[in-house]
Amino acid sequence: MSSLLVVMVWNESENGTIGRMKSLLVANWKMNPPTFKEAKKLFEATKKAADTVKSVSIVVAPPAIYVRELRASYRGKRIAFGVQNAHFEAKGSYTGEISMAEAKDAGAAYVIIGHAERRAMGETNDDTRKKVASAIAHSIFPVLCVGEKERGHEGEHFDLIKEQLKTGFADVLIAKIPRVMIAYEPVWAIGAETAMNPRDMHEMAIFIRKTIVGLYGEKGMVVKILYGGSIDERNASDMLTHGDIAGLLVGRASADPEKLTALVRAIKNV
Repeated sequence: MSSLLVVMVWNESENGTIGRMKSLLVANWKMNPPTFKEAKKLFEATKKAADTVKSVSIVVAPPAIYVRELRASYRGKRIAFGVQNAHFEAKGSYTGEISMAEAKDAGAAYVIIGHAERRAMGETNDDTRKKVASAIAHSIFPVLCVGEKERGHEGEHFDLIKEQLKTGFADVLIAKIPRVMIAYEPVWAIGAETAMNPRDMHEMAIFIRKTIVGLYGEKGMVVKILYGGSIDERNASDMLTHGDIAGLLVGRASADPEKLTALVRAIKNV
């Protein structure tokens, strides 16, 4: 299953970021597709989707092994590139990892940090702290994912989210807050038949914003909040309109050209 991130962004600059547009999709391909030949076909379909709706720009986060060649072959300005994960150390004996510096050199301008699937494999809050700081140090935009596995009746999940946020932001200077995006992805909603109710997301967005303001004061209001979990072209517009969020983390659609196109069209006027 793959994912998309939708968020309001900026104009493309020399470092590969995309400029001020109505919305942005970050397509997290996860461990797909199995060959570079298929990756090129998927990228071509993604470019066509971006050209279909001019108000939407796209960040593609393919498997890291594909980033450099896809980036080198692209001459447009409406698509930027990201990686799905990177280590916080600049170099060293970390078999199987890539560094933020290597990701940037390959052409990545964004990095997903603390995704639910990475946390399930052992990534800790302290790991996310180090990765967020490293991304900022290398002029890469970190997308910090937070979310609970389940919800109790006493609101315990709020404490868990607060701890994820406080630790993830621990080394972020106030001047760098605008570079960090937060993706709220309740694990219990991922793959479910229906998405989280937009009103419940509105409540969580207020809580996230309040937590960041508690750390940084009113300047914490600039942090962009995204939602992810069972989102598609049928409910994306409603969540963006009523969820008090700047964007979406959407499963399945990034590896399906038809679903991607439908999703882009569904949010073009939001």
